[in-house]
Amino acid sequence: MGALTWPWHKVLLYRAGWSWLIAAPLFAVGGTLYVLSFKSFTADQVLGRTELHPHKHEQRLVTTGIRRHIRHPIYLAHFCELLGWSVGTGMAILFAMTVFAAITGVFMLRAEDRELESRFGDEFRQYRDQVPMLFPRLR
Repeated sequence: MGALTWPWHKVLLYRAGWSWLIAAPLFAVGGTLYVLSFKSFTADQVLGRTELHPHKHEQRLVTTGIRRHIRHPIYLAHFCELLGWSVGTGMAILFAMTVFAAITGVFMLRAEDRELESRFGDEFRQYRDQVPMLFPRLR
């Protein structure tokens, strides 16, 4: 990816020190989401081993912790971090990659939901109907 985007690495949409003040909360939210996401997952779940080798690993749908509020907190953490870098640096290529990540992320999230539904069936369908994909409901 670095080699493909190198020709545009110096193209800036803006250069402003204050932009890091906007980026900082995005980094904080992303980092917090990572910590909260990994709390209720085993190392095998974080690394995807449970999907790749289901016969070797316990299969359980995690609906506690941060996943009581959003189904895919790691995806949201990735997006917050990428958006933070985009806003902070003002680099056009990072904004383009953020847009690309948002568009492809929709397809990845839908695929993830289909995979979870095939593994966990009704348990996942009930969870999906109660918990939003990315953004928690405001009460």
